[in-house]
Amino acid sequence: MAEPIGFNAAAERGLTSKQLSLLLTWMLPIQRSLGLEADRGFQNLQGRQQRFHAFLQQQLAAPPAVPFPQGVSERMSKLSSGFADYPDLADPARRRLVTDARQWLHELRHRLEPSAPMAPPRLKVQASPQQRARSPLQLDSPITQIRGVGPKFAARLASIGLLLVRDLLRYYPRDHVDYSAMRRIEALVSGETATIVATIRRCNGFVSPRNTNLAIIELQLQDPTGRLKVSRFLAGKRFSSPAYLKGQQRLYPVGATVAVSGLVKDGPYGITFQDPLIEVLDSPSSPVKSHSIGRLLPVYPLTEGVGADRFRSLIDQVLPLAASWPDPLPSELQGKFQLPALSEALQALHAPKDRESLDWGRRRLVFDEFLLLQLGLLRRRQALRSRTGPDLDLQSSSSGLVGEFMDLLPFRFTAAQQRVFQEIEADLARSEPMARLVQGDVGSGKTVVAIAALLSTIASGWQGALMAPTEVLAEQHYRNLCQWLPQLHVSVALLTGSTPRTRRRELLDDLANGSLKVLVGTHALLEDPVVFNRLGLVVVDEQHRFGVHQRDRLLNKGLQPHLLTMTATPIPRTLALSMHGDLDVSQIDELPPGRTPIRTRMLTAAKREQAYALIREEVQLGQRAYVVLPLVDESEKLELRSAVEVHAELASEVFPDLAVGLLHGRLSSADKQAVLTDFAAGKSQVLVSTTVVEVGVDVPEASVMVIDHAERFGLAQLHQLRGRVGRGAAASHCLLINGSSNPLARQRLDVLVRSTDGFEIAEMDLRLRGPGQVLGTRQSGLPDLALASLADDGAVLEDARTAAQELLNNDPELEQHPLLRETLEAQQRRLSGGTPLN
Repeated sequence: MAEPIGFNAAAERGLTSKQLSLLLTWMLPIQRSLGLEADRGFQNLQGRQQRFHAFLQQQLAAPPAVPFPQGVSERMSKLSSGFADYPDLADPARRRLVTDARQWLHELRHRLEPSAPMAPPRLKVQASPQQRARSPLQLDSPITQIRGVGPKFAARLASIGLLLVRDLLRYYPRDHVDYSAMRRIEALVSGETATIVATIRRCNGFVSPRNTNLAIIELQLQDPTGRLKVSRFLAGKRFSSPAYLKGQQRLYPVGATVAVSGLVKDGPYGITFQDPLIEVLDSPSSPVKSHSIGRLLPVYPLTEGVGADRFRSLIDQVLPLAASWPDPLPSELQGKFQLPALSEALQALHAPKDRESLDWGRRRLVFDEFLLLQLGLLRRRQALRSRTGPDLDLQSSSSGLVGEFMDLLPFRFTAAQQRVFQEIEADLARSEPMARLVQGDVGSGKTVVAIAALLSTIASGWQGALMAPTEVLAEQHYRNLCQWLPQLHVSVALLTGSTPRTRRRELLDDLANGSLKVLVGTHALLEDPVVFNRLGLVVVDEQHRFGVHQRDRLLNKGLQPHLLTMTATPIPRTLALSMHGDLDVSQIDELPPGRTPIRTRMLTAAKREQAYALIREEVQLGQRAYVVLPLVDESEKLELRSAVEVHAELASEVFPDLAVGLLHGRLSSADKQAVLTDFAAGKSQVLVSTTVVEVGVDVPEASVMVIDHAERFGLAQLHQLRGRVGRGAAASHCLLINGSSNPLARQRLDVLVRSTDGFEIAEMDLRLRGPGQVLGTRQSGLPDLALASLADDGAVLEDARTAAQELLNNDPELEQHPLLRETLEAQQRRLSGGTPLN
């Protein structure tokens, strides 16, 4: 008897028509030879060039290059060896070998030739019970009124924010396990969840020989396509008694039909199920009674003492009440965007019939979340625009201060810079306050555009403020402005936490009487003594690093100044709409000419010496290098190299002949500035730093960026760090040292090696790490989304934005939609306790 093929369904699906043609060209002559040999009485026939056994041995040893099922190559090798001994075999052994080979090749061909696969089994699934609970529950009833919820259990539910019946309905599953995929045994694939309907061939119950407290029930199952063994493990002394095991075996009589759901995995005896759910059916056509088998099973984020099955039974009790939930979304919007009613959506999420209904229901609930978010942002924008902004008597950009500034610049604006500046000028000329976000990749020239906007404001007799997230960056902006503004007779000053008291007093006096035109600073600009005479424009750099409250406090210092925010962290559109939906967005999508592309490579930790060799080469050419690390000091928890440790190693062992600087956030502002000044002037050639250098530090001679433990950083952050080099004419290098063996970490870093497009990198970072990680701060004003994903639901967000704009255009105060307004105000009251929407 030929042994069955260890079949791999993935190999079958992967066979192309070309591969099938190769297989048949090889197999048909073998099958003809075997048939002829059997017809002639197993005489080892002589062909034109060789005998039967030699031909078979040669062909079976050289199969075509196609993806065979598992175990086929070993079987061919065994048959080839068998035919090598064919001349010495007796007639019965020859007959057996030829018969085995014919039968096995026939089965292999049958498996690999495309044919209509056997239809999956059918399983009737009973509808979830929809009777209303006996007690007169309402949406606002406390959960203690639900059957089976006592004070202790209610306290556990309260710990995850569940107090009322409506809270349960709005407590969404974090995932669904899909047991609805019906499969034949032959078509099971390891790693997927599936359900089979099969017949019991044998049932064994025994105690594990390794653990006397573990009983095992083993079922041998069969359907028309194959066989399978599944096991149930019962832990506990009481399950190990012979009487209990006999009783369990009686539950699974031979010949009975069972439905089995679970995760398919490879076991020692072939494909099987991990922790299967098993139900014996009354008859092959009977419906399954289980609420899990053959269904999409919701998985909730629960806490200790709240079991999954018990929680699902609570949801089953209150789900009928979803029908009484008032729907805030107007029916015309539901029709326009093809959305179900709210009650249907809640039903589909908690008890979906199939994947299609789940997706349909989820889309409605995601739409609602995004709609409320966009309504909040657009109403905020509406409120801003209803105020009166500074009335700027703008001069033409070709004349006045802006024209003089343009003449001073050693370069001309790129087309993108020109376009964005024109958009800003158009905003400044309007009566309502500007609220604009300028996005631009590293080195795209946002700062000069901001300076031109400040000069437009000053030429009209108003003051400007430029706020940066760190003292290092504020000082850098101040130095940049000092290159140009004094030549234009425009006064500029710097105010940070470390500004001396006497200087601060002078500066505040000049600001209040209007003689100081531009103030650059950090959060110190928000302090109450800082009073402007006529604040016309606020420029905020690296927008998402400021909390929303901070931005608003600065806006409240003037009449209602124009607001220009800048970020060098490219923000994917979904994130920009969610965080900055109250701002107009401009994009500088063109780099100035003459920038040399940065070459990015990834190295393993063992090849760190290559990075040091490159640093030495570049320093000898007059260039400088950064070495960036994630930590300042050594950490006991994380086995990572720290900045202090690496600085000591480089200064004493690797580059004893070079000056090696050290920069980190714990240094005082004066020390940080001294370190950066030395590096910029060339007094130190290598700078070891933490991510303090991530934004805004500008040293044109720096041509090497080595990032140690690169896997610890986000892609957008790595892209920012890479932007610190490549600012001069010399070819620049970025070396990512990957200290992790995780393939996902390597995949993430590969994105950076392949691409220099900040927006593509930010999109990937959003997908891989989520929005909070992309922005790198909790104070970013990210919306509180229970179900929606900024990475995956971009299309729904666009629809919700369109719907919000239409609603507010026709009904600015939402007076015709009281339910929607009430829902929005309730959400904003809830959010005002935490971080408000941006």
